Amino acid sequence: MSATAFKAGAIPGRHNSAFLQDLMAWNRAMGEDNDEQLERLRRNLRRAMEMELTPRQREIVQLHFECGLSVSEIARQEGVQKSSVSRTLKRARERLKSHLQYSL
Repeated sequence: MSATAFKAGAIPGRHNSAFLQDLMAWNRAMGEDNDEQLERLRRNLRRAMEMELTPRQREIVQLHFECGLSVSEIARQEGVQKSSVSRTLKRARERLKSHLQYSL
């Protein structure tokens, strides 16, 4: 930011405050709509994980995203190469994405 932006009495981003207030008001008003969409996405994700993923993919996805394990930790725990875990995660994400992209 330039030195002129910090003139006496100038508040950085002050001209954006009306926009931010409008954005927050819109977010409050639309929050329920977002909640409904998020719930539908979560429900579809659970269904897609059961129907679209192999048991192995489902296990790796759960370990990574639900348990928070890294690729290295999963590989060590499962006794496989890190590249195998990465490839499995990539394929699972692709399958879920193709199934979920039209769910909203």
